[in-house]
Amino acid sequence: MKSKTVALLTLVLLLATSAWASTETALYKFCSQQYCTDGAMPTAGVIFDKAGNLYGTTMIGGSNMDGAVFELKHSKSGWTESVLYSFTGGDDGTNPIGPLVFDKAGNLYGTADGGGSGYGTVFELKPSSGSWTFNVIYTFQGGDDGASPAYGGLVVDKSGNLYGTTEMGGANGSGTVFELTPGKSGWTKSTLYSFAGGSDAGYPLTGVTLDEAGDLYGATVSGGSYGEGAVFELEHKSWTESVLYSFTGGSDGAYPEFGAVTIKAGNIYGTAAGGGADSLGVVYELKYSKSGWTESVLYSFTGGTDGGEPFAGVAFNKAGDLAGAAAYYGKDSYGSVFELAKKKAGWKENTLYDFTGSDGMYPYGGIVFDPKGNWYSTTYYGGNLDCDNPHYGCGVVYEVKP
Repeated sequence: MKSKTVALLTLVLLLATSAWASTETALYKFCSQQYCTDGAMPTAGVIFDKAGNLYGTTMIGGSNMDGAVFELKHSKSGWTESVLYSFTGGDDGTNPIGPLVFDKAGNLYGTADGGGSGYGTVFELKPSSGSWTFNVIYTFQGGDDGASPAYGGLVVDKSGNLYGTTEMGGANGSGTVFELTPGKSGWTKSTLYSFAGGSDAGYPLTGVTLDEAGDLYGATVSGGSYGEGAVFELEHKSWTESVLYSFTGGSDGAYPEFGAVTIKAGNIYGTAAGGGADSLGVVYELKYSKSGWTESVLYSFTGGTDGGEPFAGVAFNKAGDLAGAAAYYGKDSYGSVFELAKKKAGWKENTLYDFTGSDGMYPYGGIVFDPKGNWYSTTYYGGNLDCDNPHYGCGVVYEVKP
């Protein structure tokens, strides 16, 4: 009888453990072709099209080693990678570091950090008869218009207008929020706000997020009341800037990096790469009330198997849980994928996967979900250790099945 009880308890424990187990698959390892013509070192995550194919950018690689836009096509036999465009480092731009975005017509838009006039570009890829046509729709000049479009990429509204940020430039040299409006004669660029780099915030590495009213929200890596970064809002039409929260650099967090904020039920969710109980970053929530915005830390990273320094933002899955990636630390110090499950007593952190190197290293990109609830993104390093970066690898596109 005693042995049966032990066996039953063992089975229960195994079932409980398997409920949290996750499987990671490197769908594609970059620099699998000579001279990395397929791309290398993806900084941003990926996006889906309606057919379930994935699209993204790599910071370097491609035919000219100046970066590439890639597609991963899904079929029953697996995933096939193809390069849609290789940057030349000239007028078209170089080093695309932000994610892509689709408009209603199926056109792709993105940003290149450099090239053009030396300060970056905004580009468009139009599908046509099985191929893609590349166009530069704006070239930054490095002055009041901004310089170095940020890691956060672009967002598109219902009218097809594009919004984004530049890390530097603007009237005060501390970055901008900009709008690109399509017209019959091309695109018109407007600087909606120039950061001063002081209490109003400065140097946005993230992009912006639109709410239903058309207001824009984002975060900056510097500035705010304490110089440790801030979350801001730009009110639609007037484009008046307000700082919703200034990080202190203590337990509340510091230095929000690449990931755009997420809005749900009027609340704002995001990550900060520094600060927290162990100075290794936090996931935070901002809640609005009549007295203003209140910040709560949902989780502080410890640098253990949970990882640390989350660069990307967080996203909600269908169950209402938050998903994200920590860029560093974890079991093998190569980063981790985590979930925050909402419980009655608060938010419970579950580490779904710790990267080991050949499967990926340093996940900088944000998470997206397929209809089945599987997770997809990229790692900056790892994967093919025989590539041109043999110490670290050249990055992967990965899938996690929770």
